[in-house]
Amino acid sequence: MKARYTGVFPVVPTTFTDAGELDIESQKRCVDFMIDAGSTGLCILANFSEQFVLSDEEREVLTAAILKHVAGRVPVIVTTTHFGTRVCAERSRRAQDLGAAMVMVMPPYHGATIRVAEEKIYEFFATLSAAIDIPIMIQDAPVSGTPLPATFLARMAKEIRNVAYFKIETPGAASKLRELIRLGGDAIEGPWDGEEAITLLPDLEAGATGAMTGGGYPDGIRKIMDAWAAGNREEATAEYTRWLPLINYENRQGGILTAKALMKEGGVIACEAPRHPFPAMHPEVRKGLLATARRLDPLVLRWGR
Repeated sequence: MKARYTGVFPVVPTTFTDAGELDIESQKRCVDFMIDAGSTGLCILANFSEQFVLSDEEREVLTAAILKHVAGRVPVIVTTTHFGTRVCAERSRRAQDLGAAMVMVMPPYHGATIRVAEEKIYEFFATLSAAIDIPIMIQDAPVSGTPLPATFLARMAKEIRNVAYFKIETPGAASKLRELIRLGGDAIEGPWDGEEAITLLPDLEAGATGAMTGGGYPDGIRKIMDAWAAGNREEATAEYTRWLPLINYENRQGGILTAKALMKEGGVIACEAPRHPFPAMHPEVRKGLLATARRLDPLVLRWGR
């Protein structure tokens, strides 16, 4: 199977005003920067987009506004995760109708304890697939608290029509990617890396063809991915080594707010604040983040100046 989508698809942060309202103008500038910085595609409404503080109405506003503004310049993945099968299917259908290239969905979960068995997860994704005509990416991440063995993921890829992409963010991601590719064969159209690219190089060695990272420095991630795709492993390794301090800072220190802090510093967006009650980045962490970024001179620090 020839993959429809490969490359760097960073997550778009959601921009708010100081008062906590959606800032659509900053959102558009954010998207423009991310495309200018070399993003192969984009992902919206993911956890790194602070989707958990958005109302359903705001999700609809953002999906429509971003897809209209992107206007086909790059493919856009819309995250439509919801515990309810019908709600997730309806969200996904609306995203498709607005122009989404793919939907990304986590298995059904709620809070720290509410989970469902594999049988219900299978039914969930089968129902979702029947509702849309675009690919489904299953996000396999610890935050769901739901074990998704490679055998089960491969089975769904083989048996459910639109299940074709997998963002693997669990411990031992490279080993799981290898096993998924081995078991699923051509049904695994997109074995992808995630978790801010902290495991990108071993995941590429395992066969990953896409990377869904934070949105602050797609130009840096592209240097790694492009070198790897061209067959130049030494250059890819050198670029990974060069950008790893910033990747690590995002993954282990700045977290969800990293992209917005970089974008605010570079004049891309007007406000970097999260929405209450999510805590703001500690000033010393922000200072360290910016110092680490300046050594690499990413486009984000120059784009809006």
